[in-house]
Amino acid sequence: MATSPPSMNGLRQLGKYAISQVLGKGAMGVVYKGFDPHIRRTVALKTIRRELVDDDQAATLLARFQNEAQAAGRLSHPGIVSVYEWGEAGELVFLAMEYVQGNSLREYFNRGTRFEARDAVSIMAQLLDALHYAHEQGVWHRDIKPANLIIMNNGKLKIADFGIARIDTSNLTQAGAVLGTPGYMAPEQYTGDTVDWRADIFSAGVVLYQLLTGVRPFIGNPEALAYKVCHEQPALPSEADPGRCTTQFDAVAMKALAKSAAERYQNARAFRDAILAGFAEPVSPAVSEETIINEPIPHKSSHDPSHPSLPPSVPSGSSPGASNPAAKTVPPPGWDSAVLKQIEQQLARLVGPVSKVLVRRGASATTDINRLYRMLAENLTKPEERSAFLAGREKLRGLAPGDAEMTAAQERAPATGLTVQLTPAAIEEATRKLSAYLGPIAKVVAKQAATQASSRSHFHQLLAEKLSDPKERAKFLKDVGAA
Repeated sequence: MATSPPSMNGLRQLGKYAISQVLGKGAMGVVYKGFDPHIRRTVALKTIRRELVDDDQAATLLARFQNEAQAAGRLSHPGIVSVYEWGEAGELVFLAMEYVQGNSLREYFNRGTRFEARDAVSIMAQLLDALHYAHEQGVWHRDIKPANLIIMNNGKLKIADFGIARIDTSNLTQAGAVLGTPGYMAPEQYTGDTVDWRADIFSAGVVLYQLLTGVRPFIGNPEALAYKVCHEQPALPSEADPGRCTTQFDAVAMKALAKSAAERYQNARAFRDAILAGFAEPVSPAVSEETIINEPIPHKSSHDPSHPSLPPSVPSGSSPGASNPAAKTVPPPGWDSAVLKQIEQQLARLVGPVSKVLVRRGASATTDINRLYRMLAENLTKPEERSAFLAGREKLRGLAPGDAEMTAAQERAPATGLTVQLTPAAIEEATRKLSAYLGPIAKVVAKQAATQASSRSHFHQLLAEKLSDPKERAKFLKDVGAA
């Protein structure tokens, strides 16, 4: 890799560390390659600039940054990126951590890599070994996903980014907070129920599913993901990819993805043993040499925090697209967003964050508020909860459509914005443009999106959701004429 200039502001020293290279850049910090002169060790320095963090975010971000130091700092395992020191220098807060050369598992998926069973089993065995160790030390990662799994150039795996980990003495989690990454979070992380080490088992199950099939078991925007993770069973891996995936891991994957934590594997070692039993062959301690990506990832933009040898340079935990205008949703036709928001809040007291998904789905089926309340009440099993929720209707009297029952003609009227048909030519064009970002896997993503989309615009939005970089997402939508 060519050496970059020390930094945009000429930084050459950070505490005792000599800076030699910029490894990655994020919205609120930079990751540097540094050198510890005292013990002559190369390190990675992950930083946050205080002045770039909003006052409202500062306490949370810095707490997560320090939490990463405390969580990873108490762990010493070959499968976990080591953290050496937490430090402050002027406006910079930094972590000195192990310098790791390799690529994230996310980069493999982005390039369309399909893993043979031997490599999938090797990756999972290494991941679960490291997780079992962390869990025994009282640390639960809570954000296991491909971006936080680094496959080194020697084929060994390391877990990175313990920014939202739960440790025995941590008070980071706040009441009602949803921490994690949609699509990889366990049901209990959405619903606000007690979260323990078994959330990592679920997330590792998602990774296994993706290794086997090339796709995630739950796909959609954050709202749809919340509903699917909590209420829908994914297809068996062998059904999701019948051409490559046999049935040997179906039962293992589905047990790891059980909705109830009590029905999953109760520890990472049991999960690992089940995978090894299903494989029934000797397992390599490293990913095969022909599969390993050895070249570095080129930087895509100054706000792309990913790097071949490092986790993101900003603490994780916020949902992708949370601050991205292109990711915002509009209310279903005929509804005022403020009214739906109040209904969501009423329902959330009883069912948690999944209320947003339920309200949006119901509002897409009717524009009558009385009927919407009745539909939503059907999701409540206790009579007293149904009564309490239905009583909330009076608070919105006169503020929403449907104070009188809607007519049959209104009920049959199609929603606006769905009149542009999705043609084969439009699918082919969008797939070609998406390939510039995702590589060969774009064909699989587009094929799945085409079966779910209700219009060309919806199809483009589903594709855009696969791009984690807000700038790339906006550019893609502009290229396909959807922005």
